[in-house]
Parts: sequence; structure tokens; C-alpha cells
Amino acid sequence: MKDAIAILTGGGPAPGMNTVVGSVAKTFLEKGFRVIGLHEGYTGLFNKNPRTVDIDYFLADDIFNRGGSYLQMSRFKPTDQDFEENFNLEFFTSNNVKLLVTVGGDDTASTANRIAKFLEAKKYPIANIHVPKTIDNDLPLPGGSPTFGYESALDRGATIGRTVYMDARTSGNWFVLAAMGRSAGHLAFGIGTACHYPMIVIPEMFNKTEITVEKIVNLVISSIIKRKIMCMDYGAAIISEGVFHALSNEEIKKSGVHFSYDAHGHPELGKVSKAHIFNEMIENKLKEIGMKVKSRPVEIGYEVRCQTPVAYDLVYCSALGMGVYKLYSEGKTGCMVFVDQGGKVTQLYLKDLQDPTTGKIPPRLVDITSDEFKAVIDNILCYVTEADYEAAKKYVKNPEEYDFNKILNW
Repeated sequence: MKDAIAILTGGGPAPGMNTVVGSVAKTFLEKGFRVIGLHEGYTGLFNKNPRTVDIDYFLADDIFNRGGSYLQMSRFKPTDQDFEENFNLEFFTSNNVKLLVTVGGDDTASTANRIAKFLEAKKYPIANIHVPKTIDNDLPLPGGSPTFGYESALDRGATIGRTVYMDARTSGNWFVLAAMGRSAGHLAFGIGTACHYPMIVIPEMFNKTEITVEKIVNLVISSIIKRKIMCMDYGAAIISEGVFHALSNEEIKKSGVHFSYDAHGHPELGKVSKAHIFNEMIENKLKEIGMKVKSRPVEIGYEVRCQTPVAYDLVYCSALGMGVYKLYSEGKTGCMVFVDQGGKVTQLYLKDLQDPTTGKIPPRLVDITSDEFKAVIDNILCYVTEADYEAAKKYVKNPEEYDFNKILNW
């Protein structure tokens, strides 16, 4: 029987999923392996009758440059009981599977880490290698290397963002955008920077103060006031959905939103329009202080997850896919494949990346101490400072309440 590999995709989609799967498949098929795709993420590993598909070269070539994921994805999170009672070892033995390849973000990586420990403890001769993806760009890769899918999502998000900004300028309106980013604000910051938005709000900015609904609203209104002082009656603000993760339960109640939660304990932000919520709160505050400003909500979420990958991700994901074979041939296991900016392929061991207490892979946050971040804050954003107080009194009685630095305690 041929040696085989199994590959699955977990979590939510990102541009480049099929590129990785296709590249892994082509590489291993060329080396004489059988390639088995597992549908529904980790579900198949804890199910006696997993949905599988044999991936031949024709199929790999057909899907490698498409958006979405040919292998159906799932956020299934196995319990400790699943590992002890339901792990489908027979799937591996009966198919002579020597390697499990997992493709996913932080939750998928954390589960891959659990699987690596499980296989080692049971002394099962099965290697496992993880390929890091997420449009959130929040996996801790060295040297600031992006996670695959981020550049494609950023490109599409910036296209939407530029169009919205043109509408704002054309119609004399404001737009309030919300961008995906559960734990970190990379996507919102990237889109806002690419489009020169006068206000960007990400959770990392609240490093010296608690995130509250009022502070988020006041940051946007600070930008509106500043633009009025500059005789500009239009603009756009982009807010990372990650601020909801940092809001206390009391603050979430103030927003009027009731979340359901997924298997990993995260609020299911995709079920509600964050842009609509933010826009409504901002409109209410503007009405309260007597400022006549038209604002409209725009959500940037599912629109960017399954788009066709841009050239950057097609090249990057191909390198990651081929890199899996390199690591496997070197006997590596329990690791993520990493390709640096120079094209060098190395391994990052999951056990070295995990939080020692929780065992989870911690997210990589936007570095607000970087020159890039500071330059955007100082030169692109528009907001009220002490120097604007006198001019701002034309629009609000208490301009200090909308002072950008005071709101953030910077």
C-alpha cells in the first residue's frame, strides 16, 4: 500500500486555502504519495465515517488558484473526551497515513498542538505539520511575516475602502466601517492606512485605558470635529471588530448586542453587523450634541475571505505547500511551516509558541510602538488635540472630551 498523507482545513476561509492544498498535493503526488483530503476540518479525525476525497494531480491543478476552500471547513473543537474515546486511529492505519497536514488559524493551530502532544504520548508514528493562515494576520510568525490570506483580504478590503471614501467625498457624508479581526487590528489598520482614513480604531490602541463604548464613539466624533475645523464635511472611520472582545459584559450590554458563542468560546461576531452598531451609537451621540452629520455603515467581513488570492498569496502559499514536504522529509513534526522573506523554509514548533498556562497559541498584535504605526497616527489620522479646543467650541461645548490623546490616556 502507498504511503499517504491527509490534509484538512479548519476555522474560517482565507484566500490561498486551495493554493496550499493544491501545492501540498502536487508535491507529495510527485513523490509517490497518496493524498487524502478530509472535509469538515477536525471532525473527520473524531468520526468513524469521515468525509474524504482522494486528491489527484488533475484536481490539485484545478483548484490551486481558486478562492474559498475545496475541502469544506469547520470550527469543530475536539474535547479531551474526544481524544480519549473518539480519535479515529483506524483512518490512519487502514490508509497508511504517515503525515497529517492541518491548515488554519490560531484555533486550528492550538488544536494541532494538542494533536501533536496526543500522537507523541500514544507513540503513534504519524507526523503532523501545520500551515498558518488567517486574514487577521495574528499568528506569531517571526520578522513580521504575514499569515497567508492577509494580503489578499487587505487588497480587497482596500478596494472597498477606497470606493467608500470616494462616496464620502462625493456626497459629503461620513462612513463607519467595521473590519474583521477577532483579537488584533491588523486588517482594520492596514485598510485604514491604505485608504488614508482620518480615524482608525483598533483594540491595541487602548493599552493605557479600558475600552468602552463611549471612548470608541468619541474617537470617531473627534475626527469628525477635526475635519469640520479643516472645512472638510466628509470622511470615514474604520473600527476593528476586536474591540468587542475587549469590552466588558457591562459595556457590551450598553451596545445593545447579544452574542452567541462558538465552540472555542469566542462571540460569534459574524452574526451581527458591527458597522451598523457602531454607526447607530455614533449617530445617537451626534444627535445628542447637536451636530448634523450623515453617516452610513459598511461591513468588511465575509466579502474578503473567499476572494481569489492575489499574486503575493499565490506565490507565498505555493512556497508553504512545498515547504511541508521539505520539513516532512527532514523528519520534522509537531510544527508550523514558516517561509521567511528570503524564501527560506524552517519549522516553528507549536509547543514553543503556546501559552504555558492555556496551551493555546497567543495572537500577534499590532505593534503600536513601531515607526509605521506612529507615523500613521501622527500624519494620516485627523483628531482633536489641545491646540484645537478654541476652534472646536464652535461644534461642541466640551472639546476636551474629544481629545484623542486624553481619550486613550496617551
